Amino acid sequence: MSSATEAELARLYIMAQEAVYIRIILSEMGHKQPPTPIQTDKAMADGVINGKVQPKRTKAIDMRFHWLRDRECQQQFRFYWRPGKLNLADYRTKHHAAKHHQNIRKEFITPQIVLEMLRQRQTSNNKQQQLE
Repeated sequence: MSSATEAELARLYIMAQEAVYIRIILSEMGHKQPPTPIQTDKAMADGVINGKVQPKRTKAIDMRFHWLRDRECQQQFRFYWRPGKLNLADYRTKHHAAKHHQNIRKEFITPQIVLEMLRQRQTSNNKQQQLE
């Protein structure tokens, strides 16, 4: 197993541990949770967690590896793979062609109409506070 896969499994483990607390809180408040989706851009990490790939050596990461696999079996999480070009979390950390930047830019830039609506809402809230 490559060090990149081990690093990705470590990242997924940390994220999933944080999500467990949020799931418990929401569940205790009466909001039953479906499996929480967690996306990875490493196909090997996804294969290891979902049982599609059996690594030869996992001694260094046994605890994390088995914890993630157990939580998926308990249907607390749904781990899935998405390639880097479609993975918005990866956008700022990878090198892409200019055409890709032009196509993806709309995903990151807030439309002007939304900004105007937010400004109007802020203005009306400020006016209401001044009247009180």
